[in-house]
Amino acid sequence: MEPANDDDHRANGSDHSHLAKKPKLSTSSSSLITDSEICEEFAHHQTGIARINNGSFGSCPASIIAAQKRWQLRFLQQPDDFFLNHLQKRILHSRTIIKDVINAEHVDEVSLVDNATTAAAIVLQHVGWAFAEGRFKKGDAVVMLHCAFQAVKKSIEAYVTRAGGSVIVVHLPFPLRSEEEIVAEFRKALAKGKANGKKVRLAIIDHITSMPCVVIPVRDLVKICREEGVERVFVDAAHAIGSVPVDVKEIGADFYVSNLHKWFFCPPSVAFLYCRKSPVSPDLHHPVVSHEYGNGLAIESAWIGTRDYSSQLVIPEVLEFINRFEGGIEGIRLRNHKAVIEMGQLLANAWGTSLGCPPDMSPGMAMVGLPVNLRILSDKDALNLRNHLRDHFAVEVPIHYEEIKELQDGDGYVTGYARISHQVYNKVDDYIKLKDAILQLVRDGVTCKMLHSE
Repeated sequence: MEPANDDDHRANGSDHSHLAKKPKLSTSSSSLITDSEICEEFAHHQTGIARINNGSFGSCPASIIAAQKRWQLRFLQQPDDFFLNHLQKRILHSRTIIKDVINAEHVDEVSLVDNATTAAAIVLQHVGWAFAEGRFKKGDAVVMLHCAFQAVKKSIEAYVTRAGGSVIVVHLPFPLRSEEEIVAEFRKALAKGKANGKKVRLAIIDHITSMPCVVIPVRDLVKICREEGVERVFVDAAHAIGSVPVDVKEIGADFYVSNLHKWFFCPPSVAFLYCRKSPVSPDLHHPVVSHEYGNGLAIESAWIGTRDYSSQLVIPEVLEFINRFEGGIEGIRLRNHKAVIEMGQLLANAWGTSLGCPPDMSPGMAMVGLPVNLRILSDKDALNLRNHLRDHFAVEVPIHYEEIKELQDGDGYVTGYARISHQVYNKVDDYIKLKDAILQLVRDGVTCKMLHSE
């Protein structure tokens, strides 16, 4: 499919009656994608690798890579015309599609940015200014989960703590048995943040934590924040869209970000940042200041200087790809969830362990306990095992180390977990390969301490 010409509203977004329509999220059975076509779409993946780590970098189909190349060529053919006359219309069209997919009220609430890290910088920069300018008192708090993404923690350090804000960390137990454990720890953190007359200015809540991977009851936590007077709520949902249902009205947060290149089949890197419109909507700005500064975050984000915007422009083509699957994005999500739980239980049964949380708290990823014989006793052990599986068994999977408090002897306690993902290109053989690799290491008496010397 060639990039549309000037009168093709699908690409340039100039037909506003078309933009107002709800995007089609499913397709007819006569045009469903076949198994062989799925294989062709991901034939560029390195052969022989059990790639069960979609959660880290996502996966982009060949047809979308080709569409991206066409957009790139369209720009290179006549950059002035493309930037000045077409780019903003096409980005508006992409934003409108996302607005409908996530059930936002207004397209102005949706900005396209590079990734969740950029979105975190936008929100936390605003909070940092509020502390620096005296609108927030020194010592007022930001609340976050202890397993928040490292880049978010660094953004808090860069923008909030240096401006006088304090940080309250919610320590979540793992393995988890229920959502109630999360809710209880979150309430404790809010109470701590409000002690001595202080205020919680921002709560940062993961929709899906990365490591360990758990679906967080965001609607419940946002509701608690409202009840407890938390000023703003930012949901870091880097893994969410395409992996769990996303309805921003229902969730009710002030800010919500999700990467489109993880589970939504976009090329790297593109994410949406939703900012709820209200009478007291904050004045947010992109951290890269260009000549659109002051025209609203969505417009600022759509022009941050000369760069490659093609990953933002292929969103209409991505939706067409998704609609080739039965049930559209919801159908893909449900099949991935079912498959990853089945594969997780297969692995746990083979290794004599269990899943790290109930199935309904797992998205398209699952945490599977690893045999205690491997002696995973540090983050370094986890990294060494991951590298060993890649280098010697052609298996790509993240490994998580979970410290056991008051542990006297590591034997009998699961301290290591494999975070497996399932996406449409995965096969059962991928997980069998991981299963057999771990069993071979156990049979050979290998421990992670031995891997240090490699």
